Amino acid sequence: MLRDISIAIGPGTPEWPGDIPYSCGWTWQIARGASVNVSAITTSPHVGTHADAPYHVHDGWPASDALPLDVFTGPATVCAFDQLHALRSTRVERLLIRTGRSIADGAFPTSWPALGVDQVQTLLRAGLRLLGVDAPSVDARTSTALEVHHALFSAGAFNLENLDLRAVPDGTYELLALPIKILGIDAAPVRAVLRDS
Repeated sequence: MLRDISIAIGPGTPEWPGDIPYSCGWTWQIARGASVNVSAITTSPHVGTHADAPYHVHDGWPASDALPLDVFTGPATVCAFDQLHALRSTRVERLLIRTGRSIADGAFPTSWPALGVDQVQTLLRAGLRLLGVDAPSVDARTSTALEVHHALFSAGAFNLENLDLRAVPDGTYELLALPIKILGIDAAPVRAVLRDS
């Protein structure tokens, strides 16, 4: 069974406050006499489900087109935030956390639970390569230092943000979440899917 855990991007998809929201215009439309429909979209790559590139938090670090594909495919553990203590002694390469504060509900959340940098460092030492969350950021809503982002990227690990994990029970799955190859920017949209293992 395939489970789509991506946020649909369209008019009204919540964006980070102050960021560029999604909008769509039409270059050609069949209804207006053209032979095809051709759209043109404007949006931040952080709207909807996406992978941040290290360049997002540090000039000179790799951009979106350098995101390594192998990190975004493979076994992944889904866990509710309040159940993370059960993973203390488990090696997890890909961890997807359900905070219950997702934009999938149609509004940008005012806050969400986030791992502390010490918790992330412990997971990294145990082999974490990818941290995903259903929230808009792996860091806390009010963070400007973005310590979790820096810890992940400094260790050669990556993140996924704005996942839709509402209907996914805790457990292990196969993750398929390839970032779109866009040159030189700070993040890449992702179509994220879990396959039951």
